[in-house]
Amino acid sequence: MYALTRSPRAANVAAGLALAALAAGALALGEVALPLGDVLAVLGSAIGVGSAAPEQAAQIVWQIRAPRIAAALLVGAALAAAGTAYQGMFRNALVSPDILGVSAGAAAGAVLAIFFSQNAFVIQAAAFGGGFAAVALAYAVAAAARGHDPGLALVLSGVVIGSLLGAVVALVKALADPLNQLPPITFWLLGSLAAVTPRDLALAGPLVVCGLLPLLLLRWRMNLLALDDDEARSLGIPVTALRLAVVCAATLITAACVAISGVIGWVGLLIPHAARLLVGPEFSRLLPLAMLLGAAFLVTVDTLCRTATSIELPPGVVTALVGTPAFLFLLLRTRRRWQ
Repeated sequence: MYALTRSPRAANVAAGLALAALAAGALALGEVALPLGDVLAVLGSAIGVGSAAPEQAAQIVWQIRAPRIAAALLVGAALAAAGTAYQGMFRNALVSPDILGVSAGAAAGAVLAIFFSQNAFVIQAAAFGGGFAAVALAYAVAAAARGHDPGLALVLSGVVIGSLLGAVVALVKALADPLNQLPPITFWLLGSLAAVTPRDLALAGPLVVCGLLPLLLLRWRMNLLALDDDEARSLGIPVTALRLAVVCAATLITAACVAISGVIGWVGLLIPHAARLLVGPEFSRLLPLAMLLGAAFLVTVDTLCRTATSIELPPGVVTALVGTPAFLFLLLRTRRRWQ
């Protein structure tokens, strides 16, 4: 694939500067708009630089907007990293982080916890456990399907398990109390960053880091997964073990994010395409840029969700509205460059 730039460092610097500008704008925008100078004063006072910030601006920034923007940064970067890993491992640009059923499993776990009137912590734990259980079941089914291509068997198993768990979610919604249970179930399935707290970030952040570390350590070997399995083995790569490590790492990242934000689509599918168009498919270059672009994308989407209309829009809807034309544009642009 043709890359628009041959300098990954320049692309990362530009993406980082854009991300910082978008985050500062997100801190300023909201139901109560803050002057950018007040936002910078609040940030400066936190590190002991500049004069004291207005008290009202500090309360709005630190108590309301900063946790939400931090969640958008974490979830956006993490889902983009998981999508990059899955697409590289399966050698398929249409793969997204929920291909193995992790989002469906997390949704089923959370919906069942809501149905049985559990608290927020149990709902998040059930979502995390459901996502991991779904992927483990898909992997077990793929391992039992001998005589098939391992990657294809794993994808098909994930699709089947995801469909089954989607039916479970639909059944629970049909049985749920339409007044007390169905609204929170629907709200969770649409995804939202509004209810994310610093405690949620403290729980999800270390899990995401634990999932990112194997991807960073294995970034040089990830390129070899683009080869056929026999070719990779001839180069001394333990393909099965490497694929299992990547699946576990990407699943851990995705499940941790879905547990605190609900199901937010398109980030893991669209962002790796955009990053690949800029720096090419080499994984060690692709992963950092994809994380920066994913964080910037979700911060932008979340800002639109809470400022575009008088009521807050679900991020999953906005990511689809923004992601569909953007994906089609990237697809057509990439085709022209290949030609």
